[in-house]
Amino acid sequence: MTDTLPLASPPTGGEDRIPLSFQQEFLRMMDHGDGAGPYGPRYTIVGGWRITGELDLDSLRGALYDVVARHEALRTSVVLDDGEPYQRIFPPAWPDLLIHDLADRDRGDRDVVAEQFLNEIEAGEFGADEMPLMRGVLGRFDRRDAVFVFMAHHTAVDGWSAQIVMRDLAACYAARREHRAPDLPEVRQHREYVAWQHANTAAPAIVAAREFWRENLRGAQVVPIPTDRPREEGPFVTGWHRFLLEEEFRASAAALAAETRSSPFMVLLAAYLTYLREQTGQTDLVVPTFTPGRHPSWVQDTVGSFYNLLPLRTDISGCTSFREVIAKVRATCIATYTHEIPFLQLIEEAPDLMASVMEPNSAACVFQVVQSPFMMGGAQVGDLRFTAMRRRVLSAPVGSQLPDGALWTLELQPEGDIVGKIGFTSNLFDESTVTAMVSDFRRVLRETVTGPGR
Repeated sequence: MTDTLPLASPPTGGEDRIPLSFQQEFLRMMDHGDGAGPYGPRYTIVGGWRITGELDLDSLRGALYDVVARHEALRTSVVLDDGEPYQRIFPPAWPDLLIHDLADRDRGDRDVVAEQFLNEIEAGEFGADEMPLMRGVLGRFDRRDAVFVFMAHHTAVDGWSAQIVMRDLAACYAARREHRAPDLPEVRQHREYVAWQHANTAAPAIVAAREFWRENLRGAQVVPIPTDRPREEGPFVTGWHRFLLEEEFRASAAALAAETRSSPFMVLLAAYLTYLREQTGQTDLVVPTFTPGRHPSWVQDTVGSFYNLLPLRTDISGCTSFREVIAKVRATCIATYTHEIPFLQLIEEAPDLMASVMEPNSAACVFQVVQSPFMMGGAQVGDLRFTAMRRRVLSAPVGSQLPDGALWTLELQPEGDIVGKIGFTSNLFDESTVTAMVSDFRRVLRETVTGPGR
């Protein structure tokens, strides 16, 4: 399977008919058509950065435009209602920069106000038909202390892309201030990836991966999570319950990972499988997780929606110790990631995989562990310092949308603890149920990861 293509020629501007990627096709399958799905106005990705330094608004507006001009995905519309779906690239346009004064909300703890502000922006809407598909929102405490919120539609931008955008935004801002060209790597465009993806559907590696999934998932279904209410059609929002796991959990997970030649993700997933076995009585467990989906390697600096859903099947029957569960998880992860393909292709080999989670009283729950992916975690660029707002602990009743079910995310923090969050769709779950999930999982972690018998 070749992983190279020539650099794309510039688009003609608004006339291209580019196929959807397999990831975008999967999102189309998940769309409700009622504004609550992936192509609705709440399917957004939002990130916050504290900016310290004397901020020049004209340079910031110009840098936002520079980023839109640099990355075609930020000005590419997905057309769904014109026969065969396709993508259409538009010429660069000026994104919105909305300014808010936070001085009157400053009561001594600016970090709390900044997080509240970020939650408020995330509760807003951003239509998939708005061009360009990103905006900036700036909350200012004073001339040298501000909160910058990046908001984009999630069909165009994933979490990895958000970091690329912020890196490029900071570089373009500094370049404008210094009246020079930005020092940035050459960029490949998302449509080049789509062309590569469609050209390699019959490549030997893809054929082999399909065979792996056909055998690996034979007779398997994703573990269903009981819901509080039956599944019904109609509008809903996604709430986000956030929590902290203390430093002892991260330290113990890291130590156990080193002892078992695994990773913190494998250790924490093993604890989650132990929790699921306790809750459901099942031992042949299929849990979906998200991956960056950034294959081949030349898409590392490309903005687009690459993230991929990958089912991890682990049979923990017969495991009498937690280390045995970790060993099973490790073997699962090594085999699974070696054969990763887009979920749309994978599900063709296992068409019954999701049947259990589409029942009226069941839903899927995705589990992922993030290890500080922020390129702009704390960087001095020109005369500004950018610090990512990683440590979000305030829950919110409305936030970025999930198409269905629930999503666990555990982020390993540089400070030493773990920030957790569970997104849940309000048509299926109450927050009290989610809170109980966290309490039970914390207990399992104490018994397995930090306990004396680990």
